[in-house]
Amino acid sequence: MKQAVVLLFALLLPLSAAAQPSADPAHPPGAAIASAHGLATDAGLEIVREGGNAFDAAVAVSATLSVVEPISSGLGGGGLWLLHDAKSGRDVFVDGRETAPAAATPERFLDKDGKLDSNRAQNGPWSAGIPGLPAMLVHVAEKYGRLPLKQSLAPAIRIAREGFPVYGRMARGYAVKRAVMDRYPGTRAVFSPNGKPIAEGDLFRQPDLANTLQRLAEQGFDGFYRGATAKKLVAGVNAQGGQWTLAELAGYAVKERDPIRFRYHDWTIVTAPPVSSGGIALAQMLQILEPYDLKAMPEAERLHLIVESMRRAYRDRTFYLGDPDFVQVPQKLLTSPAYAAGLRASINPDKATPSALLSGAPTPLEDEETTHFSIIDADGNRVAATQTVNLLYGSGLVAPGTGVLLNDEMDDFALKPGTPNAFGVMGFDANAPKPGKRMLSSMTPTFMESPDKVAVLGTPGGSRIITMVLLGILGYDAGLDAKQVAALPRYHHQWLPDVIDAEPKAISAEAAAALRAMGHTLELPPDEAEGGRGSSHVWGNLETVEWDRRNGRLLGGSDPRYPESKATVLPSP
Repeated sequence: MKQAVVLLFALLLPLSAAAQPSADPAHPPGAAIASAHGLATDAGLEIVREGGNAFDAAVAVSATLSVVEPISSGLGGGGLWLLHDAKSGRDVFVDGRETAPAAATPERFLDKDGKLDSNRAQNGPWSAGIPGLPAMLVHVAEKYGRLPLKQSLAPAIRIAREGFPVYGRMARGYAVKRAVMDRYPGTRAVFSPNGKPIAEGDLFRQPDLANTLQRLAEQGFDGFYRGATAKKLVAGVNAQGGQWTLAELAGYAVKERDPIRFRYHDWTIVTAPPVSSGGIALAQMLQILEPYDLKAMPEAERLHLIVESMRRAYRDRTFYLGDPDFVQVPQKLLTSPAYAAGLRASINPDKATPSALLSGAPTPLEDEETTHFSIIDADGNRVAATQTVNLLYGSGLVAPGTGVLLNDEMDDFALKPGTPNAFGVMGFDANAPKPGKRMLSSMTPTFMESPDKVAVLGTPGGSRIITMVLLGILGYDAGLDAKQVAALPRYHHQWLPDVIDAEPKAISAEAAAALRAMGHTLELPPDEAEGGRGSSHVWGNLETVEWDRRNGRLLGGSDPRYPESKATVLPSP
């Protein structure tokens, strides 16, 4: 019943989520923006109306999400953005991932017994990497935008000063994290003003964050990474026992990388390279699945093959992937059709492959957290952007006087080899922390292009991001539109633990029984299986836009699971 309601909601999305057909099939008939909060979508549309392109709109959407979605992302975090420049035809991956402070060695995250100290890895000053998102905003605005950075940041500055109503997800997340956030005076000043914690419906103002954004708007990179803001950030971290330096902030640099590109059926898929693990995993999974007619298969058979592809991709993620500036990632081999064929040959079509039978050591080779937005403009420029502070409200630490809530991305490193992090994934030497190194990410901003359609998609969701994007791609390939793709039910497997996890109503009772008979272990929500231990809550917040070249229509799909999400199309004048 719940999924039926979700699908009905998707079909009842407002007409503003679609544009009328265009007479010019070479260009979209306007701009489409889908993001996790209506104020952010509106900020992007405001900038488009003022003459900005998709990249200017992306700066506005990103900065506004940093104001209105502190539960998920912010100036104290980082992001991975995929850009398509229509004029040149170039795709570029912009890496604004956080970096490890020099003092944050693996030994700093172990307790007296040599075990991983999860509290230090996930909360407070030691959990925070050097932020990358402010540098990314400056970089994209200056290199790809039409408008001054000051103009694109204006909506976020205005909303931070004037405030916005606290919504349910924000209040619930704060209640979960409050015990940590109350440790720090800078955080209490923002989230418990006058000793009263924020509650749904409150007007939430952030004057310090508005001032920080204003300095960024006026001074660019130096407005955050040097000068007054930088001094306050370092002082705030070090006052709580951390060890940041001004030189580390000033030395941060955005990286531009070549995206991963491969074919799946009639689609060209353009997606995230390392330091994301998502693109390589997508290439492996989709190339494993390409020979199969998934649409014609019975549900259990289809799910079995998709899960087996997930299992193999996540196993490789564990051992081989890390920051390519520090380790040699065998990307060419891992994304090759021949390697995928070898993985496919190891799949028994009738039986699950126990994860324990896949090598547990590397073989020789030559949540509601995070946020995503998708944009297409009338020139055909595209942005798929995922950004994060990692777990709910990141580290919980706001540096006094900045309004900047810092990330807890250090937990995404393999701080203790072979020990799972907060998302249950683990790693080894390839993802061990080193000064200035970027931690491995699951963020997977992605473009799809066929002769008929262009789609932009991505989602939050920790280690589940990659499989949600996979299911979105398979949905588009099956003929679904953007609204339907955003509403698709979700399931996931990540090698270890060796279980299939699923949303409510994602797997029928008949298919679940057949999968168990094949040897799969399922953890389904309690309303679907008696005694089930799986999560009953929904996943992700997939945001997608598509341009159908056959009829010249633009369509936005915003995840119907989250009422504050919004997809809107702005027709060309």
